[in-house]
Amino acid sequence: MSAEVAANPKRWTALLFISLAQLMVVLDSTIVNIALPAAQHDLGFTDGTRQWVITAYTLAFGGLLLFGGRIADIAGRKRTFLIGLVGFAVASAIGGFSVNTGMLLGARALQGFFAALLAPAALSLVTVTFTEVRERAKAFGVFSAVAGGGGALGLILGGVLTQYLDWRWCLYVNVPITLVAGVGAVLVIRDAAHSRNTNRLDIPGALLASLGLVSLVYGFTRAESDGWTAAWTLGSFAAAVVLLAAFAVVESVVKAPLLPLRVLTERNRGGAFLGLGIAVIGMFGLLLFITYYLQVVKGWSPVLTGVAFLPMVIGLVIGSAQIGPRLLHRVAPRVLMAPGFLAGALGMLLLTQLTVDSSYPLLILPGMALLGLGLGVGFITAMHLAAHGVQPRDAGIASAMVNTSQQIGGSIGTALLNTVAASSTAAWLATHLNGQPTAQLANQAAVHGYVTAMWWTVGVMLAAAAIVVVFVNAGREGGSAAPAGDEGGDHDVPAAALAH
Repeated sequence: MSAEVAANPKRWTALLFISLAQLMVVLDSTIVNIALPAAQHDLGFTDGTRQWVITAYTLAFGGLLLFGGRIADIAGRKRTFLIGLVGFAVASAIGGFSVNTGMLLGARALQGFFAALLAPAALSLVTVTFTEVRERAKAFGVFSAVAGGGGALGLILGGVLTQYLDWRWCLYVNVPITLVAGVGAVLVIRDAAHSRNTNRLDIPGALLASLGLVSLVYGFTRAESDGWTAAWTLGSFAAAVVLLAAFAVVESVVKAPLLPLRVLTERNRGGAFLGLGIAVIGMFGLLLFITYYLQVVKGWSPVLTGVAFLPMVIGLVIGSAQIGPRLLHRVAPRVLMAPGFLAGALGMLLLTQLTVDSSYPLLILPGMALLGLGLGVGFITAMHLAAHGVQPRDAGIASAMVNTSQQIGGSIGTALLNTVAASSTAAWLATHLNGQPTAQLANQAAVHGYVTAMWWTVGVMLAAAAIVVVFVNAGREGGSAAPAGDEGGDHDVPAAALAH
């Protein structure tokens, strides 16, 4: 049977509903940020507690992604997708109805748990649904545009809902999205035949991976609030190293590992995961500091601040839905991915010229557009490489690694760059302050901190490009492809070949 005959005839409609569910997950990474001040005023929690509204979600999401990816492989991707979708909506509704801080924090953690089921199931459904090279490139383009632009769109939607309705609608909005995506999924999404992993779940591996990743994300969270040398920070990092090292040992000896090392040791997939995780630090740096700059220094409203990120969203869409899909089957992946990250570095380089009086259309807009364009191309290529030579039975766990790279990269970016900016701001004030700081002096100090962090981000984006150049050596699909470089012993065959 040919791949064309075996393909789901409603696969493009299915992609619409899969992408809609993914949008909901990505939106929730940022939509609540703008709602936090209103939620804090309504529920009366402290500034110290405020960060946990975000952290409760990222800890559960980032820590359980590998577990969720393997569950999708074993239990079935469509089934896992629907369970994650419904569970996410229920958790969102609970959060919207919160009457105290504990209820809100519990709901956010529950959202993270179901997002860890939903996100890898969604990406792996795209992987096994689209088997023809050019179609898969287009599908990944749509999906990566949603994944990349959803965070910035969350800022816009969060501002609108908070300013004109109520902060609770930043959580309630997931319910109608779920209804649409869920009904569509039941009707048109179907799992690929013979692609389920029939092995038992690796319980020791799942526990070690989840605890290790939670410890790692928690360590970066504590570093942001308590400092890099605090006991809780160092203890969390030490625990993460021990747990993840134990996880690697277990995975190398068990019969049915949670994360087969072949998924990581194939140099193209490993390079894509690492490069993407590092590049995402740059994206989170931009979202973090441009949000602060526009609202605190410029005094813009939440809605206007969200709209200001549209150039980045447009750049992401053009890069991932137009440039990437048109070139993926014509050139080698690193010819797309490395220049994409270099374009992102150039965008951040422009933003290092930021001052208190900088012009949005002349400086900020082109910087954000360049970063969005570069990351859009990089995102779709990374998703393409995540499926490079992977067996359908491993599609869920490979997809989970893409999401894990983004979550861990985002956590590192937020903690690292916020710490760099705060330290730089304090140092600038120490050398320029004479008496009480004026508002103008405080803004100058803040912008100095943002610019210092952005210089770090330029270096981070250059490092991501260098990693891609060194590790990614796959040739273009459908042409005279170079060998995949399967040093890790992974002799997988593409999903397209298995459809014949």
